[in-house]
Amino acid sequence: MKCPFCSHPDTQVVETRVAEDGDFIRRRRQCASCEKRFTTYERPDVNFPSIVKKDGRRIEYERSKLLASMNLALRKRPVSTEQIDSAIERIEEKLLNLGLREIASTRIGELVMRELKKLDKVAYVRFASVYRNFEDIDEFKLLVDEVRK
Repeated sequence: MKCPFCSHPDTQVVETRVAEDGDFIRRRRQCASCEKRFTTYERPDVNFPSIVKKDGRRIEYERSKLLASMNLALRKRPVSTEQIDSAIERIEEKLLNLGLREIASTRIGELVMRELKKLDKVAYVRFASVYRNFEDIDEFKLLVDEVRK
């Protein structure tokens, strides 16, 4: 692996740890040239379904987009990074278990809303208000009333 600091091609692993849940391996590496250390993460390479957008376009699944949308909804909310990562892992597990080659973006949105509802009610309402694109205040009020119950 190439060093991210000096681009030297020779680095060596100085420490390896398996994550608590066993889903990935964390490796500490050291560059043979500049001797700086950095961390890499090893995860299994799996094929997620393609995402079919509302306009019919097909795009590849990107974990970073899912993380960004959840972080936006959870901004300034008392939810830990570990809780967010766990929620994303549950969504990804559901996507893989479906065994589909393609999935509608709306279905992923529903999975995200289900996870946000468990994590934080305010984040759930934030996400739903954008995702569902309410036409009037009464639709929004119904959502808030549903969360209150």
